[in-house]
Amino acid sequence: MLRKFNKLQFFTLVFAVSMLLGVSSVFAQNAQVRNLTAGQKYKIEGVVVAKDTDSFLLRDQTGIDTKVILTPGVSIKSNSFWGSGNRYPATSIVRGLNLKAEGRGDSSGALAATKIRFDKSDLEVAQTVDSRVTPAEERITQAEQNAERLSGQIDELMAISNAARGGAKAAQETADAAVAGVNATNQRISALDDYVVQSTATVNFRVNSSRLSPEAKLELDNVAATAKTLRGYVIEVTGYASSDGNPRANKRLSDRRAKAVVEYLIDTHDIPLRRIGTSYGYGENKAIADNSTLEGRRANRRVEIKVMVSRGLNQNVEVRPASTDTKDDGTK
Repeated sequence: MLRKFNKLQFFTLVFAVSMLLGVSSVFAQNAQVRNLTAGQKYKIEGVVVAKDTDSFLLRDQTGIDTKVILTPGVSIKSNSFWGSGNRYPATSIVRGLNLKAEGRGDSSGALAATKIRFDKSDLEVAQTVDSRVTPAEERITQAEQNAERLSGQIDELMAISNAARGGAKAAQETADAAVAGVNATNQRISALDDYVVQSTATVNFRVNSSRLSPEAKLELDNVAATAKTLRGYVIEVTGYASSDGNPRANKRLSDRRAKAVVEYLIDTHDIPLRRIGTSYGYGENKAIADNSTLEGRRANRRVEIKVMVSRGLNQNVEVRPASTDTKDDGTK
């Protein structure tokens, strides 16, 4: 049975879920980490922004993180008006939980905690948020075949605790922000299969040949290097031929040219097969120049390569202009 929340807790829960969906890897953020003095006592209050098996990151109100080590025998309890609160296992500590940690600095600059305290209501909200955020993160990750999680900002985690202590006005503002966050997240998920051209390249061939020239290989080296810097990319390869010879033979020749490009990208640069989206030979169709001239036929003996990226995983995609065509100087 689902636990009932009051109005403020509900708005806090919705806000937290929408904000956490934009968080990729917490450890990838560039937040400042506090370096504690070994042996000195510390008492630090903040919100948990990352959790590991035996440690977690605690961010205070100034935005500085402290790594907290869960030492054997650490006392983890909830605050109680009547005295000593309930004891909790280390697994109860989740992202978004506001708590106080006491202990001494260790040799690595972290806090070796001996005492951890938090409000039971804060724990209930944080656990509810975590139970909803984790499945959502897993679904987004699967869309890119467990490659990389969607990137986002982590600073909004601090608002989980702050919003819980706000008034009616703060709750309304939080609800508005939650709606905007959910809409933005839905748009990103919907755009996972929306691919746009990021860059293009063209390589040319000699008459009746599907062999890659040194210039063509150099161009493909650049294509592979660019593709490997992107997330969620696919490569489309299309082959063409001039009007020299028989149309049916030209169709087979354009297929061989496209296949030569694909094999070079895979064999030389280890491009995964799943990244080759389309490979096809059009023969002498779709000419880009006049086949009645020598220069026109040279231009039509080509393979076009398009590197495309998913809008859902690349929010600021920019279509780059086509690179200069690589042409061989042979005439036979």
